[in-house]
Amino acid sequence: MKTCKLVICDIDGTIVVKHKKLTSRAKKVINLLQQNGIYFGIASGRPIFQIKETIKGWGYDDFDVLIGLNGSSLKDSLTQKQYEYFRMKKEWIKETIELMKPFDAHPSIYTNNAQIFVFEDDFSRQASTFSGLKTIVTHDMASMYLKDNAKIMFRIEESKMPQVEEWIKNHPSEHYIGFKTQPNLIEFCDKRVSKGYALRSFCSMHDIDLEEVAAFGDTSNDNDMLKISGLGVCLLNGSEDTKAAADIITDKTCDEDGWADYMEKHFISKYKKLAQG
Repeated sequence: MKTCKLVICDIDGTIVVKHKKLTSRAKKVINLLQQNGIYFGIASGRPIFQIKETIKGWGYDDFDVLIGLNGSSLKDSLTQKQYEYFRMKKEWIKETIELMKPFDAHPSIYTNNAQIFVFEDDFSRQASTFSGLKTIVTHDMASMYLKDNAKIMFRIEESKMPQVEEWIKNHPSEHYIGFKTQPNLIEFCDKRVSKGYALRSFCSMHDIDLEEVAAFGDTSNDNDMLKISGLGVCLLNGSEDTKAAADIITDKTCDEDGWADYMEKHFISKYKKLAQG
């Protein structure tokens, strides 16, 4: 790749283990990138307001770019502007609920700084603890499609995931796409949405060549971002489709601080040599 101007990372399974804080090792890497004039950003399936809370918990006020809701939201911290892209129409959301009926899936959506669930289960009970969001259990399936939304999520049994992915593949829509974001989570959004789309928009606004971007991820919603970047890196623990989309696979898993390990070996060592002349 060309000289790197931007490093952008997914959160869970990539830069941190789910529900864990950023390690001191990873913080040192981020700080050194910023000291050397390299932009740093986060790209997540979470909404922007939740990403902000997450990075505050890591000890940072902000990063240069935040991509939320799989690319449906973009916060450009260089200009302090926020952009929204391609909401799912409420009738499409209703269709996905019908599509997922055979799998006893539990749907949820984000709205107004809260996460809405239809059913109460372990995940809904734990959601506010780990995310900091207000959670609402409605017991009303129609509450999921009262209005357009960036996405709808379905919690399923992990053992059913291969069957669900095959089912979605065999029932395509011209309007929306479904993809795995966690071993037991499927999400649907407008088919034009992707982390790659939002990344491309940010880079275009700041005259950054995509070849100057290093992107890191671990699962399907990261694939487009990894493909369009000059360097696409998948964590060792990543899904097979994401490994196939990447240029490089890390030597270690997220649980082993694989992102920081990769950065120390391939980025930090470079800047140390430059500093030494």
